Amino acid sequence: MSSAFVICNQQGHYWGKSGQWVKGAHGSQVALWEFHDEAVNTLFELGSKDTELRGEVLSAQIENGKPKNLTISEHPLPKFDTPVTETPLEIANDDPTD
Repeated sequence: MSSAFVICNQQGHYWGKSGQWVKGAHGSQVALWEFHDEAVNTLFELGSKDTELRGEVLSAQIENGKPKNLTISEHPLPKFDTPVTETPLEIANDDPTD
């Protein structure tokens, strides 16, 4: 059994391979780093985008390429803002005198 590093936030969520926070129930969704400094750099980048983030890099035991024995967060996952797609306004002008 080998080890790797994971990023955990103040709510107990783990940074996922998809680029979003995950609870840790499915180890295959959790992002892994072989080297501590790579995980720290990623945490720094995440913190620069989210100033409320209080995260840490943790060592995790790996089995079959997945982290083992992660504590599953009981907190709800954060909501992500979805980009608003703007549709052109259709202005109906029925009065030709305007």
